[in-house]
Amino acid sequence: MAKPVTARFGKMLIKLGDGADPEVFSAPCGLTSKSITFSKNLNEIDIPDCDDPDAAAWLGRDVQSLSASISGDGVLAAAAVETWWNAFQSTDSINVEVSIEFSTGTMLWEGAMHLESFEPNAENGGRVQSSIGMQSDGEMTGTWTAA
Repeated sequence: MAKPVTARFGKMLIKLGDGADPEVFSAPCGLTSKSITFSKNLNEIDIPDCDDPDAAAWLGRDVQSLSASISGDGVLAAAAVETWWNAFQSTDSINVEVSIEFSTGTMLWEGAMHLESFEPNAENGGRVQSSIGMQSDGEMTGTWTAA
């Protein structure tokens, strides 16, 4: 059995754009867990069995909309505080790139997102940590580039 090609933690990057022209993307330091989630909002309708109207109907589902979200947790690095705070304060979405680099190629998702939540937190005897949450604002595109 062949082993799957996988990627290590450091090969997944969440980069925020700086809004400049040309735009520069950088990954804020400190995240120790991160994820991107793609979801569909579905409309549901019962589809009856025309040959047996008393049978349980199966649900039919149609895609209404698509969405993406990013979440992350980790230590709150001093170098990242201003980046996260500025993104949160912005009433405009910011451009984001999420990439995962494998030995066989790189998957890159790009699009505009709002920083929905920025949560610095701490416990006695520990370090200041933070959690972030982002929501897509329009289309996210995905591109696979072979190595």
